[in-house]
Amino acid sequence: MSGAELVLRSTRVVTPEGTRAASIQVTGETITAVLPYDAPVPAGARVEDVGDHVVLPGLVDTHVHVNDPGRTEWEGFWTATRAAAAGGVTTLVDMPLNSLPPTTTVDHLETKRKVAADKAHVDVGFWGGALPDNVPDLRPLHEAGVFGFKAFLSPSGVDEFPHLDHEQLARSLAEISSFGGLLIVHAEDPHHLAAAPQQGGPHYRNFLASRPRDAENTAIAALIAQAKRFDARVHVLHLSSSDALPLIAEARAEGVRLTVETCPHYLTLTAEEVPDGASEFKCCPPIREAANQDLLWQALADGTIDCVVTDHSPSTADLKTDDFATAWGGISGLQLSLPAMWTAARARGHALEDVVRWMSARTAALVGLTGKGAIEAGRDADFAVLAPDETFTVDPAALQHRNRVTAYAGRTLYGVVKSTWLRGRRVVHEGAFTEPKGRLLSRTP
Repeated sequence: MSGAELVLRSTRVVTPEGTRAASIQVTGETITAVLPYDAPVPAGARVEDVGDHVVLPGLVDTHVHVNDPGRTEWEGFWTATRAAAAGGVTTLVDMPLNSLPPTTTVDHLETKRKVAADKAHVDVGFWGGALPDNVPDLRPLHEAGVFGFKAFLSPSGVDEFPHLDHEQLARSLAEISSFGGLLIVHAEDPHHLAAAPQQGGPHYRNFLASRPRDAENTAIAALIAQAKRFDARVHVLHLSSSDALPLIAEARAEGVRLTVETCPHYLTLTAEEVPDGASEFKCCPPIREAANQDLLWQALADGTIDCVVTDHSPSTADLKTDDFATAWGGISGLQLSLPAMWTAARARGHALEDVVRWMSARTAALVGLTGKGAIEAGRDADFAVLAPDETFTVDPAALQHRNRVTAYAGRTLYGVVKSTWLRGRRVVHEGAFTEPKGRLLSRTP
């Protein structure tokens, strides 16, 4: 332990064994020991004592739309990763669409990496995309280090990223399973969506009716059938329909290699409270009713839902019109995900250890980032220092993402992030940022 360069102390450190007073010893970028709070300080080590603030492992958000390059007026690596750092997120994995070009070939992946290289305030990895015509590109993308492949089963909202039909899904999944890859899926059935009433206008109830639960349930059933057929590893993105939970539980009991995520907005916002014309609340699949939300929380608690990610999907403010049919669908929540989740979790009797499990440990495990997701020896020295009992009221002007539109505006939330540390360096403290020090991550072979 004599080589430790930093000792980070707190009376409350969230470790895999529980929350306890501890001294975290760091050498270079790595945690070398987690010792009792009053352990002797190695000669020459710098001590940072954060008192009663809670030290968490940095969050790992595996569902972020950075949109850079090509739609940088919507978001970008500089702004998105600043928002992440401000919210205690130390690792994000960028989605392959909404950027131009989409991450669907190795050349496109390299384009994105070049853009991100000197702009990342946190560590950044990349998903690839599975399109109807890019099956030959999937293995090369896997070998180039993407963490898996995103597919839509219904229109994505952007023309350059078309969805897969039943046979195209089978072809992509057969190829991905052949090299042990992961397919992550936006699961809504296009036929159910087409058959749903499409009234448009400012009333949220009309938008909710246009994205029925049956669309999710049917698409998830189809995905499970294909996963069984190919013994493939699949992941359901942003689950919103609680009706699909029994189907998911049954499939997992049968040995289907299926994981599931949901998002803070499904767990903290309800359809009943969405004002008319407030398209900052629009996302697909949609925010549903309070009774549905209760069942999502129950599934999160019992493990049917594995993890919580933001699906941060911003746009310019002009695309958030008061017509739910035409407004861009996406929630901007990257900076606020930890306090939003902690506020709701504590009200339901959950502890910070639960939030860490859902938003750091399990997300890191999903993408195989063995150096992330926990405070223990051998892991990256990534930390969020949180004042869990302090509150703040969300002011969009204080947000770091490029377009300061948020469904959380005006809400009072518990949990103020005091500082964020990336691989042993403090990258944000009391709102002040260092120069970007994030790394570009690749899937471990």
